[in-house]
Amino acid sequence: MKVLRIDLADRSYDILIGQNLFKALADHVPALSGLRRAVLVTHPSLHHLYGGALEAGLRQAGMESRTVEIPEGEAHKTLASAGLVYDHLMQHAYDRNTLMVALGGGVIGDLTGFVAATYQRGVPFLQVPTTLLSQVDSSVGGKTAVNHPLGKNMIGAFYQPRAVIIDLDTLKSLPTDEFRAGMAEIIKYGVIEDPDLFAYLEDNVDAILAQDTDCLTHIIETSCAIKARVVERDERESNVRMILNYGHTVGHAIEALTEYIQFKHGEAVAIGMVIAARLSQQMRYCDAATVERITKLIHRYGLPTQLPDFPARDYIESMYRDKKAREKKIRFILVRALGQVEIVDAVPEAELEKVLLSQ
Repeated sequence: MKVLRIDLADRSYDILIGQNLFKALADHVPALSGLRRAVLVTHPSLHHLYGGALEAGLRQAGMESRTVEIPEGEAHKTLASAGLVYDHLMQHAYDRNTLMVALGGGVIGDLTGFVAATYQRGVPFLQVPTTLLSQVDSSVGGKTAVNHPLGKNMIGAFYQPRAVIIDLDTLKSLPTDEFRAGMAEIIKYGVIEDPDLFAYLEDNVDAILAQDTDCLTHIIETSCAIKARVVERDERESNVRMILNYGHTVGHAIEALTEYIQFKHGEAVAIGMVIAARLSQQMRYCDAATVERITKLIHRYGLPTQLPDFPARDYIESMYRDKKAREKKIRFILVRALGQVEIVDAVPEAELEKVLLSQ
């Protein structure tokens, strides 16, 4: 088992990466000591696959647990779904000494974390990510949120978990397209911070897509370590943490315009990374070779690189509504070189429109 520590003073916690971790939660997460009740939030299919083992681990840690099931999909990361969890908590009189457990991907993790942050002004929660994307991104760093029809993650809070439990065994049941979507965020880490990781991804495409355990452990641990370092420097995204949004400005616009149904989050981010790279070249931040390497690697992992067919103006208006926009200015993370990016607070509309129209 690999253990990474996120150092955030009294909000510090461990990220555990390994196999067969659920049945010994008490041994792995001392921070659970003293908690007596737990609420597991998950999808029906994941409850069937992993709920028993996780519930056994909670019992071994001295907790009785109940489960709330939420349908799958980004379309269910809403206040209405949060309301279902609140209803359960209220009906069964759960107090502040309750552990919320998020068993699932980014939707479940964000939703459960949001409920944990707001129920009785905050109860402890545990992230148990089961998708590659959530293991390397959304489960780490304390961002919680639900979506609004006009924008993604517009309603939320920064709220850190007690621990993140990454059990590699859960990836065995992950559909191929979900696994590929997770690779988008790992590619992102290579672009923004680690050219060695980017080269590793280029050199090991087949082994990674075949889910070789050693390869998976390496890329997940490296990705989590990068995110941990960034979060430690800027927990609430006031400056440097914004580099983690590379590809997300356009990605979130794609998701909003397609009503969160046509593209998986990682697929939308993959397209967004390509557009951001092209914009970087157009604004003379990077050269064509860098754009080509990024685009080629994304394509090799079976991810999309082309924008869906919406008018450029629709994309721009959606970006203005994004929470990362400031004072009617669109912020982009632009590429200088692999491993080096820059936060640009006001990308000219004309430059952005040229790239959007060139698709």
